Amino acid sequence: MQTISLLTRRPLLSAKTATGRLGTLSRHFSAAAINMAPISKETDFLVIGGGSGGLGAARAASSRYGARAMVIEGKRLGGTCVNVGCVPKKVTWNAAFIAETIHQAKAYGFNLQETGPFDWTTFKNKRDAYIKRLNGIYERNLTNDKVEYIHGWAKLLSKNSVEVTLDDGTKEVVNAKKILIAVGGNPHIPPQVPGSEHGINSDGFFDIDTLPKKVALVGAGYIAVEFAGMFNALGVETHLFIRYNTFLRSFDPMIQEKVTAEYERLGIHVHKGSQTNKVEKDEKTGKLTLHYKSKAGEGVLSDVDHLIWAIGRTPATEGLGLESAGVQLNQKGHIVVDDYQNTNVENIYALGDVTGKVELTPVAIAAGRKLAARLYGPEQFRTAKLDYDNIPSVVFAHPEVGSIGLTEPQAFEKYGAENLKIYKTNFTAMYYAMMEAEDKAPTSYKLICAGPEEKVVGLHIMGLGSGEMLQGFGVAVKMGATKTDFDNCVAIHPTSAEEIVTLR
Repeated sequence: MQTISLLTRRPLLSAKTATGRLGTLSRHFSAAAINMAPISKETDFLVIGGGSGGLGAARAASSRYGARAMVIEGKRLGGTCVNVGCVPKKVTWNAAFIAETIHQAKAYGFNLQETGPFDWTTFKNKRDAYIKRLNGIYERNLTNDKVEYIHGWAKLLSKNSVEVTLDDGTKEVVNAKKILIAVGGNPHIPPQVPGSEHGINSDGFFDIDTLPKKVALVGAGYIAVEFAGMFNALGVETHLFIRYNTFLRSFDPMIQEKVTAEYERLGIHVHKGSQTNKVEKDEKTGKLTLHYKSKAGEGVLSDVDHLIWAIGRTPATEGLGLESAGVQLNQKGHIVVDDYQNTNVENIYALGDVTGKVELTPVAIAAGRKLAARLYGPEQFRTAKLDYDNIPSVVFAHPEVGSIGLTEPQAFEKYGAENLKIYKTNFTAMYYAMMEAEDKAPTSYKLICAGPEEKVVGLHIMGLGSGEMLQGFGVAVKMGATKTDFDNCVAIHPTSAEEIVTLR
């Protein structure tokens, strides 16, 4: 018996037939969904990269100047600095500083009894929670400043369009009047060293969940030196492998020599003139063995819990589609930009570590805000650009290091030795007056002055409190202060900083 529809006077489908047709229809729509064009969006200012520089530019463009801004980031907001850089690094340095203070407290009459070793795991969990809170704050700041945020991976299709792959694999196309590339860089592990994959990069430092007994670090820059100092202060046997006789080789020779010597005095094993040849891993224990060459000959370091490669970073441009837009790269893979952050392609800009200029977070932020002002601000900002001269920088070593301006060799080359006056001082900070000799860290300052007016062209400081101290002196150097200006500032006593304004 056939069932008739009273509305259409046509036979109703059997359940089996209906199911079959629905399946066909479902497949038809699924195929259509797969083949349909990606969703398209429009914006004025598209920022690829949710690190400090990109966020600074996007928020300024939107909140200050009213541009429609959008940020695309595939990882966590805040970039390297917030997640695996400056912020968690400084938190760890604080822990190391407290460890040193506990040790030094006896000299001031405190009788402290430690009931156990440093609880790295508890510390790490609290540090991770702090960073997670910061991620949330960054996202709320974007919302408050009316910047649209897309979590996904961007690829340039042209100079005005970007394809975004979202977390679920779907794609969107964003058309933008202007595009900023601020994707930063990635830490490098040397593929030519057999077994190098058994080590971790600088990002991996923040994943270590228990306090190691023995570590090895390869590198001579900020990251290697800072991590080595922290590990050592927390009681870890620390080995630092460097290619030359000193580390921090972009800094003034005074800094290089004195900090290297201090690390050796503190008990850090500094392997000078060394080159790592092979890394082996014991699959049962997980321990590593390093084979290396040095000036002393062949060497082997066994029972290493962690090997950290800190040998530099490479720009994160792979898969970005730069070739589709014709964006020019230099020999090292950095995006080529001029003083105004312009690339060779109209309406595409780049800043921060991906450009290979001064790779510091505050530099990227400042460049991003300057760019937003130039692109969207009032007429007086049409020539806005970041001045890359006299940028202060600090290394959270043990002791701290601060530097601004030219090193002594750079000043000799620029001005000539006959046009320079170099002021130096070495002393022991008052903080250490109560301590035994083995607990006293050195303090050294150098002021480099040029010309008959003795303009300050370089300031290099090493010692307790250098990080906070340099910020104020950086303002003076940036304003073009002379030695007389420093001399005319009345000293604050008793401080280490007073030595800088009383140099003779």
